[in-house]
Amino acid sequence: MADQVTGEEARRIKREVLGVGDRTKHQARKAAPLKGLVREPGTQQRVYRFRFYPTPDQAAQLTQTFGACRWVYNEGLALRVKAWEEHKVSLGFAETCRALTGWKRVPETAWLKETSSTVLQQALRHLDSAVTRFFKGSAKYPQRKSKHRSKDSATYVRTGFRWVEEPVRPGTATVTLAKQTTPLDVRWSRVLPPGQLPVKLTVTRDRAGRFFLSVLVEEVIVPLPEVFRQGSQEPKAVGLDLGLATLVTLDDGEKLPHPRLLAKYEKQLSSFQRDLHRKKKGSKNRGKVRERIARLYASIGDVRRDLLDQFTTRLVRENQVLVVEDLPVVNLLRRTTGKGRRRKAALNRSIIDAAWGELLRQLRYKCAWYGRTLVIVDRFFPSTRRCSACHAKGPKLDVSVREWTCAECGAAHDRDTNAAVNLRDEGMRLYWTVALALPPGRVPPPVIKASELLDLVPAA
Repeated sequence: MADQVTGEEARRIKREVLGVGDRTKHQARKAAPLKGLVREPGTQQRVYRFRFYPTPDQAAQLTQTFGACRWVYNEGLALRVKAWEEHKVSLGFAETCRALTGWKRVPETAWLKETSSTVLQQALRHLDSAVTRFFKGSAKYPQRKSKHRSKDSATYVRTGFRWVEEPVRPGTATVTLAKQTTPLDVRWSRVLPPGQLPVKLTVTRDRAGRFFLSVLVEEVIVPLPEVFRQGSQEPKAVGLDLGLATLVTLDDGEKLPHPRLLAKYEKQLSSFQRDLHRKKKGSKNRGKVRERIARLYASIGDVRRDLLDQFTTRLVRENQVLVVEDLPVVNLLRRTTGKGRRRKAALNRSIIDAAWGELLRQLRYKCAWYGRTLVIVDRFFPSTRRCSACHAKGPKLDVSVREWTCAECGAAHDRDTNAAVNLRDEGMRLYWTVALALPPGRVPPPVIKASELLDLVPAA
């Protein structure tokens, strides 16, 4: 592979071949990296999401903004790929921003002027972040955004919106976006921290046609009081066994039933899908059926998220240490071919319906916010077939076996409850391994993962 082209030759290629102009502003000043937003001590960034109802003019302008952001993202990606594959020249955020200025001057793409420049620059910043994650090895190389598959979104920084807080109800405000003259009709389901100007706003539209406003603010999240076991100074812990027969089983035997929302609405979804395939492609009737399907899926997602949100909040409030198993969700969802593929497909649908990943995500950030500790036990720990009474390791159990008796001590176990107890005991062992190795006054981190234990425990 040829070496990267730099220096005067790279600047010539950018200017003459790629159409990226030189830096015309501040020529005498050296280019400096952009400074990140400085947070106040003790503050954390938190997102509040509200639904709003745009007027027809606002909806049309936002639709145009979504399309412009998608177009700029794709063109910036194509420009960076072309620069490297054909000329071995690396482009960054600054070069793509100067290319954006050139696109606005071309008559064919002069319509970009109708969209706020800060919104389009944020689309290029998202592209730059995606490329950075690729080179760090944490994500795949970014792909082009599709009008039919990608989420419609636009991000407004502080110069792209007007925020006037309501004096009658602190924590709510009148929000007017750039290129719009009337404020948004936002349904403030909860109040924001009073007196705080948001860091940025993100407007999204889901497949059901609903508009949402995500407000990123900086606030001080007060940790919850520590929870100890009754009559002792040992932190209260709970083991969580995630499954499909029951969604979550606690170590005390409590079980959260699996809502099985996809199975509940399976007949209705099947009817809509059959109706969709009867409609002519591109017709208005086909679009109406697609919207009905999207609304039903949106309703299913709302119910699922609300159920998990209430459950995880209760767990975080009642316990100091929460222990779960490291589930390889992506590996479990791999497709199979040949015999048994239909059964595997049904299993994949149940795993998706259970939303294990969303449950673990909520536990992670809530533990970090409220001063709790989430312990993730290694996936190869034999929580199911180990006796929680005598710790004897029994034979492998088929999925259909829900109760079993220990051959060593004769204790009768419920499969899921026994696994939750074993996870709690192993999680507390890992917790104390980290807690006792920390210097005095230091608290354990919000997440303790068994596979990363050597990084958490200081060397002697």
